Amino acid sequence: MEFLQLAKERYSMRNFSDRKIEKEKLDLILEAGRISPTAVNFQPQRILVIDTKENLAKLKSCTPYHFHAPLTLLVCYDSTVSWKRSYDNKDMGEVDSSIVATQMMLEAVELGLGSTWVGHFDPVCIRTSFDIPEHFIPVALLPMGYPGENCAPHPLHEKRFEIDHTVFFNSFDGIDSPKDR
Repeated sequence: MEFLQLAKERYSMRNFSDRKIEKEKLDLILEAGRISPTAVNFQPQRILVIDTKENLAKLKSCTPYHFHAPLTLLVCYDSTVSWKRSYDNKDMGEVDSSIVATQMMLEAVELGLGSTWVGHFDPVCIRTSFDIPEHFIPVALLPMGYPGENCAPHPLHEKRFEIDHTVFFNSFDGIDSPKDR
């Protein structure tokens, strides 16, 4: 599939079948994350595969947005190895983890699977439930699997701003703030 077509077809799947993801497909998804670009190639991403009945039940106590997926990837970064920008010490681990998560979501679509990005979770519950080290920073949950019955994109999925609303050349001069619109 061509990339733009793949990107357009990907949507936040919120209805999963009970069908398990085959190990071969999971391996390809994880490989897509492994080869993702990261700042200075420090590769701080740390991914926890949550796929047992017991661990999926624990996950449900940490977020209402699990969508009963048969597998969830918890994407974190290791703050002891993530690159920090020298000008302001901005930690790029969250950016790196976001790139990793995006590549894994797109690979899932290529394989006939779906996912959704979940940022709404209790980080203390996640840390406690899954024994996450203090220096691993949870960024996103990716519930993942095969589409469930009547699974479809959200009605607003294809609603996008025109490109001149989000892309500017050489200057932001004259741009209104959102409150002025």
